[in-house]
Amino acid sequence: MQLSDRPLTASGTAPRQATVSRRTGETDVQVSLNLDGTGRCQADTGIPFLDHMFDQIASHGLIDLEITAKGDLHIDDHHTNEDVGITFGLALAEALGDRKGIVRFGHFVAPLDEALVQVALDFSGRPHLTYGLDLPTERVGTYETQLVREFFVAIANNAKLTLHLRQLDGINSHHIIEATFKAFARSLRMATEVDPRRAGQIPSSKGVL
Repeated sequence: MQLSDRPLTASGTAPRQATVSRRTGETDVQVSLNLDGTGRCQADTGIPFLDHMFDQIASHGLIDLEITAKGDLHIDDHHTNEDVGITFGLALAEALGDRKGIVRFGHFVAPLDEALVQVALDFSGRPHLTYGLDLPTERVGTYETQLVREFFVAIANNAKLTLHLRQLDGINSHHIIEATFKAFARSLRMATEVDPRRAGQIPSSKGVL
């Protein structure tokens, strides 16, 4: 079933969804998402570890995702990793529209064995990333751990999102990164949920984001 074929949500509103394609001389990326989903994920970026992390975003954020990417992986994963983050951020922004009625803020602390990561975010309209992860290895499998920061920079800039990632504990790179993605997913879920007390209003004292 395509995202556009999904029935109305339990509240009777149309699902907040978007499909965004981005093609450059280095990559060809398409992201479809439904913020009112059930956690279904089909990710084929050509980067197995990144696909695994999108599974975490979908499952713990209750977002339905369909992601495909073809890139110059014969060079390295950098361009594909970044452009998938850009396209995902653009899809988030499109699905949220004017952001009326959402909670706006989200935060979560996720443990994974010895790792503990805190994420706080704000769909403020002002892109910002504070990155506080200390990853002890250069790679997890074939994935370069420095690409984690580039991925979240791309999301923050293109979803116009204020995002803080803070590592509270952890010595295993895989555990730290996965805890980060899980905490991000739960924060995203919290922030994008519809607040019935907002009655469709912009969640800002200024009246605009």
